[in-house]
Amino acid sequence: MKLRKLEQSENKNTRKLWETVFSEDSKEFLDYYYYFKTKDNEIFVIEEEGGIRSMLQLNPYTLQIEEDSRSCRYIIGVATEKEYRKRGYMGALLRRAMQEMYDRKEPFTFLMPAAESIYTPYDFRFVYDQCQTEEWGVDKRRFLQLNAAYSCAADGSLQNICLQEGAGETPPLCFGEAASWRQTCKTARFQDASMGDAQEIAEFVQQYFSGKWQVYAARNEEYYHTLIFEQQSEHGGIRLMRAEGKLAGFFLYADEDGLEIREPLYLPEYEAAFSEAVLSLMDGRGDRVKLFAWEKGTKKVPLIMARILHLESMLSCMKVREGREMDCSFAVLDSILPQNSRIWRIRGGEETGWKVRVRETEDSEGVLTIGALTGLLFGYRTVEEASQEEDVIMTAHLKAEMEKLQVLRNVWLNEIV
Repeated sequence: MKLRKLEQSENKNTRKLWETVFSEDSKEFLDYYYYFKTKDNEIFVIEEEGGIRSMLQLNPYTLQIEEDSRSCRYIIGVATEKEYRKRGYMGALLRRAMQEMYDRKEPFTFLMPAAESIYTPYDFRFVYDQCQTEEWGVDKRRFLQLNAAYSCAADGSLQNICLQEGAGETPPLCFGEAASWRQTCKTARFQDASMGDAQEIAEFVQQYFSGKWQVYAARNEEYYHTLIFEQQSEHGGIRLMRAEGKLAGFFLYADEDGLEIREPLYLPEYEAAFSEAVLSLMDGRGDRVKLFAWEKGTKKVPLIMARILHLESMLSCMKVREGREMDCSFAVLDSILPQNSRIWRIRGGEETGWKVRVRETEDSEGVLTIGALTGLLFGYRTVEEASQEEDVIMTAHLKAEMEKLQVLRNVWLNEIV
């Protein structure tokens, strides 16, 4: 058994294993993946009996973490040939990859788990729940009929302009619950994005949405170039919503196993236009659609797990809640990356511009496992919940000080590969 990181020119040699283990993925998607993603990713493999039997891939992303821009890796393609499972190969690959990422001082890594139980022993914890919904039985003709009974007032609000059948009903301008009478209804025209639209999309996100998120993949022209190809490999694209010559919103869509909409981002006054854009895509595709990463989704699904790697780098990305002064210390237990197992002092306040300052110290007010700390820093667990986890000890003062952290609740990580 030999564990190693492949040279870039060797990455294509893992495609056979991917096709075997993830047989549901289409040829078109794998053509895209192995042309675009393996150009700059890292692939760790275990070779035995002359072949690649197990692999783990790291796809690079520049993540914005509060005010800091950091290079991080998305773990994907964790696979072992059936006959070689239950030999500890995945654990060995994870440990090797995590050590390399630690050596580069990457704050954390993240993944979309096949099952939570696979990764919790390696101190991964959920950090992001995605809003999702599935709609079916959508009647486009009824939607258009009811919308025809309404027009927009000067302020964009709805006005009932006729008393035809159905006019007394609330127009179904959005999926899920019935639309409000105050729902705005500006119109837009729709088209699929081309490569020339990528910069405009990135600027739109930066202007209207990035301020809402604390942790997200940086969106630039190259990011959306790649996404256009990714969506096309799944028989979809990026659908633009334009009004008065400007971008008013967009969403990703795919149609491999039914219509799927991902990450719709649009200005609030174009709610009706978004619904109409989705309905127009449903023509010839049945009456069912799934929506992912949509803020009006009817359920929240745990989606992304993260694992702190270089703890000092991670803590230095954090901020203190404005108006608070924080100063505390704690020991950390990390059995996989023992370099993190030290006593850390963190402090911050007006003097530091509300940024957390980190250094080693000798006096500890408690003990936190790296897993408990992950859940706490991302706001997925409260301080009190973290204090109840196994092997965690927190004094009353430490709890009070940790409450002053501005935790990373607003995570927006919807990347698939």
